[in-house]
Amino acid sequence: MQKTIALVAHDHKKPDLIKWALEHKSELSKHKLVATGTTGGLLMKALALDIHRYKSGPLGGDQQIGALIAENKLDCLIFFWDPLNPAPHDPDVKALLRLCSVWNVPVACNMSTADMVITSPLFFDGSYQRQLPDL
Repeated sequence: MQKTIALVAHDHKKPDLIKWALEHKSELSKHKLVATGTTGGLLMKALALDIHRYKSGPLGGDQQIGALIAENKLDCLIFFWDPLNPAPHDPDVKALLRLCSVWNVPVACNMSTADMVITSPLFFDGSYQRQLPDL
């Protein structure tokens, strides 16, 4: 079952996300991939996969991915954020993570969690149905 997966990374974490994505290219290739602008461009070059690119995070890309969450059009967020180097768009980052929590969207913020998500049969075999909020 094809899922829509967002791939996002802060500047200092982009190499980690690219490394992780290369390790999981086979699985990622089965799904619809979206990303913020710069990260998406780097991933497209490294993976040679089709990735829909939104704007760069600080220019509204985080909010565009947040809109996908609010519209129930995103199944998973892989967001390698950098907690040690604050970004000028930190409020957007917090909002994105808050939306994942509100809409019960699986989110991985580091390689270990991303490994768990991408290899989970519950998520990718289509048998798991996440609960949506009763708003």
